[in-house]
Amino acid sequence: MFLRGSTRSRIALPFIILNLIVLLGLALFISNFVQNNYTENLKNQLSADARLIKEAVLPQLASAKPQSNLDPLANYYYQLLGNKITLIAADGAVLGQSGDDDLKSENLHYYPEIQQALANGTGDTIYTDPATGEDTLQLAIKAETDEAVVGFVRLTVPLDEVQSNQRKIRNTILTVTFFTIILTTLLAWLIANRTTRPVRALTTTVNRMADGDLNARLTPSTRDEVAQLTSAFNNMAKQLQEKINALTTEQKRVSVILEHMADGIMIVENDGQVRMINPAAARLLGTTADKATKHTFAEVVRQHQMIELWQKSQQDVDQNREYVEMIETGRKEGRILQVIITPMTTTPSSSLVILQDLTRVRRLETIRRDFISNISHDLRTPLASLNLLVETLQNGALNDPPAADRFLKHMEQEVAVMTQLVSELLELSRIESGQVPLKIKPVRVNQDLILPPVARLTGQAERNGLILYTDLPENLPLVSADPERIQQVITNLLHNAIKFTPPNGSIRIFAYTQSDEVVIAFEDTGVGIPPEDA
Repeated sequence: MFLRGSTRSRIALPFIILNLIVLLGLALFISNFVQNNYTENLKNQLSADARLIKEAVLPQLASAKPQSNLDPLANYYYQLLGNKITLIAADGAVLGQSGDDDLKSENLHYYPEIQQALANGTGDTIYTDPATGEDTLQLAIKAETDEAVVGFVRLTVPLDEVQSNQRKIRNTILTVTFFTIILTTLLAWLIANRTTRPVRALTTTVNRMADGDLNARLTPSTRDEVAQLTSAFNNMAKQLQEKINALTTEQKRVSVILEHMADGIMIVENDGQVRMINPAAARLLGTTADKATKHTFAEVVRQHQMIELWQKSQQDVDQNREYVEMIETGRKEGRILQVIITPMTTTPSSSLVILQDLTRVRRLETIRRDFISNISHDLRTPLASLNLLVETLQNGALNDPPAADRFLKHMEQEVAVMTQLVSELLELSRIESGQVPLKIKPVRVNQDLILPPVARLTGQAERNGLILYTDLPENLPLVSADPERIQQVITNLLHNAIKFTPPNGSIRIFAYTQSDEVVIAFEDTGVGIPPEDA
């Protein structure tokens, strides 16, 4: 009759049975607790008795000698308390004992309870007699004066009665619990099998959805509250499926964008905790997403200017203001970052931090500026020289054939220099526009790469008072390279070496093999290249 009621009625009986089982378990726990508490109380009582005895016999222990006999004193307290008492010297020798035990021939210094008392002040152990199998609780306490340890007081009490009572209690509880479990298990299974069948079906469906099967649905099998729950669950599952699909699609889009963004993105809580960081930001800050997430903004960026900018954004009452600052990091790579901090209106307790790496842009601007400055300076010299030569020829040097020929050769050299500079400008323009295809082929290092630029610039080096020479082995292997581009690189390096090496200096070009590569190196007596530009 009880099983034919509502869902609430069918759940009530198993709950009562479960409650009974819990009570039985609690009773077992209390039984064990009482037994353990009894043993602990026994130890506390022995400890208190030992302390009283220690205070009373401390003078005798302090003045005792190896041959002292404190048996009368031990028997006195044995008759008073009913527990066996052993008075022990600091070195472990037995000075006095109660009863008929003969322990004076033994040294108790290394007994466990004595070692514990020596270390902690109090020690106890349960000793099992190998002959009788009886257990005794032995508790020792350290007796000491201000100067040193003078001995120990040990009390011994048998545990046979305590253990017998514990066994009776435990056996009784286990017997009752065993039969109760059998009966209640059978009854609970019969009731729960019918009651929880819809719940199990619901659980199975929920697990399928948790595993990714969002199409899982329930079929109502009853007309009670469970059927209403099933219908509500199916409606919820349908709505949840639609929302999860939309959120998943949107999350994938955002994740792809964040993963492939060149700019670094961080979301920082108002308390300074980093909630999200994309790979670009992790790379710019020299960390990883795992190391940055759940750590403070200061721990992640380790840059005082960024920290100050973030603190400034937090202190501003205008929460819609955007903070932008150009920051040069102090790390080895020396990055130049534009940091933008914007409060997130959708999440008032968070801020959006954008890191834009402008290092390459700034370096290209610097290189372009320096290059144009150098080219302008280099063009000024040959133009001025050409102007002087033209004026000289116009003023009568044309009538002197040897002088005119010499001036024309000089003009030809200056024109060659300007042609080289213009070629470099054109080459720079082609490189920046990406219109410089490489023509890779096997070439000879000496004849195809190094010697042609050296031959072209030897005259310029001699005019500057420099010695340009090569140190090239004959057995260098063929390499795969674009000879025109490599010659251009070598020409640029030689041109810089000639330009920045003082007169009477030297420039050496040498090559050698390293593993499966050929290294071409330059050495001169000039100012060299700063380490930060190398």
